[in-house]
Amino acid sequence: MFDVIVIGAGVSGCAIARELTRYDAHVCVVEREEDVCCGTSKANSAIVHAGFDAQPGSLMAKLNVEGNRLMYEWAKDLNFGVIPVGSLVVCMGEADVEGLELLRQRGVTNGVPDLRIIDRDELREMEPNISDDAFAALWAPTGGIVDCFGLTIALAENAAANGAEFRFNAPVTSIEREGDSWAVVAGGERLLARSVVNAAGVFADERHNMVAAPDDRLTIIPRKGEYYLLDTTAGQHVKHTIFMLPTTMGKGVLVSPTVHGNLIVGPTATDITDKEAVDTTAEGLADVASKSSLTVKNVPLREVITTFAGLRAHQADHDFVIGEVAGAKHFFDCAAIESPGLTSAPAIGVYVSGMVAEALALSKKPDGAFDPTRPSVANLVTMDFDDWDALCRENPAYGNIVCRCCRVSEAQIVDVIHRVPTPRSLDAIKRRTGATMGRCQGGFCTPKIMELLERELGMRPDQITKRGPGSELVVGTNKDTIAAPASTQDGGEAR
Repeated sequence: MFDVIVIGAGVSGCAIARELTRYDAHVCVVEREEDVCCGTSKANSAIVHAGFDAQPGSLMAKLNVEGNRLMYEWAKDLNFGVIPVGSLVVCMGEADVEGLELLRQRGVTNGVPDLRIIDRDELREMEPNISDDAFAALWAPTGGIVDCFGLTIALAENAAANGAEFRFNAPVTSIEREGDSWAVVAGGERLLARSVVNAAGVFADERHNMVAAPDDRLTIIPRKGEYYLLDTTAGQHVKHTIFMLPTTMGKGVLVSPTVHGNLIVGPTATDITDKEAVDTTAEGLADVASKSSLTVKNVPLREVITTFAGLRAHQADHDFVIGEVAGAKHFFDCAAIESPGLTSAPAIGVYVSGMVAEALALSKKPDGAFDPTRPSVANLVTMDFDDWDALCRENPAYGNIVCRCCRVSEAQIVDVIHRVPTPRSLDAIKRRTGATMGRCQGGFCTPKIMELLERELGMRPDQITKRGPGSELVVGTNKDTIAAPASTQDGGEAR
C-alpha cells in the first residue's frame, strides 16, 4: 500500500514526487514510457518564463512567478543547468508599443520584478542581429533558459534518493475506488494507494474521466509545436530569448540560445487530435523559418542539426487544472500544464504536495531525514582543463571520449547508468549526458554507448533500445542467419 501514486514522470510529476518525499510518505511514480521526461517535458522551448504573459489572478500566473523564483534556487541544490539570460518581447511598430505596455502592466500585477520597455537603440545594442524593423521591446531580466532534461532527471533522482519508487513501461489502464483507497492498474500491476495525483500530461483528461462524474469531464487538446535545433556554432546568434508579441495561440515563434550552447527556433502552435503525433512537417518548419525572420535577421538555419515536435496539454480555459476531483476523494488533478508549465514546475511541486499532505494528514520528516541535494554530472565542455586533468588522474575513463560532438566521456556515462532511476536506453543516456545530441546525432557514439549499457547493466544487445520497446537497434546476429556448411551439420569436417 502506497500513500500516494503519481501518474506521470514528466517535470510536474517528478516535482510533486520530490516534494512529497519531504513527508513521511510512501510514494510511487508510474510512467507509461521507459524513462522520465519522455513527453512534453522533453520537447519544448526550455524557457524560464518571467511571468508577464499569464492572466492576473490565474493559477498559471501565481505558479509561473513563484516557479521562476524557485527555479534558480533549486538549481543550486539539484545541479541542473539554468541561465538567467533574460527575455525580450519585440514589437515592429509604434502602434504595437501599447501591447508591450499592457504586457508590462500585467507582469507588474503578477509580481514580476524589473520589467521595462526599451527603445530601438538599446534593443540593437543588446541584440545586434535583431530585425531591422524592430521598434521596441519589453525587457524581462528574470527570464532564462533551462536544461529541461536535467531539471526533470534531477527531480526524479532526488525523489528516488529520498524514498520514492518508480515504475516504467507502466501505462495506467484502470483506476477504481476500493474502500478508502484507490486501486490503480499500471503496466499490468495492481497498486493500492490512499491518494492519486494525475500528472499525465496530454493524457490527463483520460485519467480524470476514469474517476469523475459524467458532468465533470475534462478535455485536453494536444497543441503541437515544431522546432529547429541549430548547432553550437549558431548558439551566439542571439544572447537573450527573443519573443514576438503573443497571440491567442501562444507566445509565437521564439529564437533563443540553449543551456547547451545551441540555438533553438520555434514553435508552431497547431491544435490536433492525435496525442502521439510528434512528427514534423514541411509546412510547419517553413512557418517557423518565416516567422523567426520577423524578429531576428539572418537566422542560420543551414546549421540545423535536428528538428523535433512536442505537444502541449491545452485546455479551453487556458489555465492549469489543479485540485481534488469532485466526488473522487483524495484524487488530485495536475492537468492542462502547458506553457509556462516547465517554469511553474517547482511551484507546482510545492503546491500539489501541500494539498495532498493536508488531505492525508502527512507529517514532515524530522530534520536531516530529507536530503534536498543531488550530485552533479561532470560537464567536460565547461570544465577548466586543469580540473579535467585532475579528474582523469583520479579516473582515466574521464579521458576516454565517447561522444566527440558534445565531449562526453565513458566515466560520465557510467556515472549516470548507476543512478536511480536507471537509464536503460540511448535516449535516456542522451538526456542525462548530452551524448548523441551533437552535430552527428549519435552516428559516432551509439555503438560505444550500447557497449557500456551491456557491460554495466548486463543487457543483451537486442535489449537495448533507442527509446523503449519497439525501437530496438539490434534484432539478432549475422551468424544466426548463416547456415552452417552441410559437412558440419552432420558431424563432418568443414573444409
